[in-house]
Amino acid sequence: MLADRVLFIDGEAIVVDKPAGLPVDRPRDGALSLANHFESLAFGFQRWPQAVHRLDRDTSGCLLLSRNPKAHRRFQRAFEERVVEKVYWAVVEGVPQDEEGMVDAPLHKVSSTQAGWRMVVDTRGKAARTGWRVIGVHAGRALIEMRPETGRTHQLRVHAMHALGLPIAGDPVYGSGSGPMLLHARSLRVDRGDKPPVEAVAPIPPTFLAAGFDAPA
Repeated sequence: MLADRVLFIDGEAIVVDKPAGLPVDRPRDGALSLANHFESLAFGFQRWPQAVHRLDRDTSGCLLLSRNPKAHRRFQRAFEERVVEKVYWAVVEGVPQDEEGMVDAPLHKVSSTQAGWRMVVDTRGKAARTGWRVIGVHAGRALIEMRPETGRTHQLRVHAMHALGLPIAGDPVYGSGSGPMLLHARSLRVDRGDKPPVEAVAPIPPTFLAAGFDAPA
């Protein structure tokens, strides 16, 4: 139950720790999605919450929900204006040569009948920027902190492969697809002027611990 995974709640916002495997939008295969949990996340409000942004189906961690239309518009504007602080953790299949960097590579959607659709780095695409740094190494793989300045589809997954030359572990599209995908929305912060910010930190998933990665000291 997502109601047991609430990281932050007040009259305007809820942040939940979305588990990997749960899609935000209703999938074509008829599987359960975030919408199936909205009633349990109302917490006494007549209006059900709404997702403000998206996480990939196989990405876990901080997901922001709004509790009324006015808050929803304000939070969406914050994402559009890139004033939301988002931190992701990813385990990549190898160790980068550099310790940190900034990826500035536009992303473009391509599709084919055989392979379906995916995002690629292409000058015709939309601007996409991601800062990153290594925060841990174990068994020939690295734990990377990623800070996206934009919010493009599959941005972190493509930028890891493009700039680091290393796919995110378990990525079924841009990597081997072997094992669970190790991408986690670790923290989220949205300033609200005179009000306290919406902020949350999601616990480290069991899949990361099983891979040998705990919180850096």
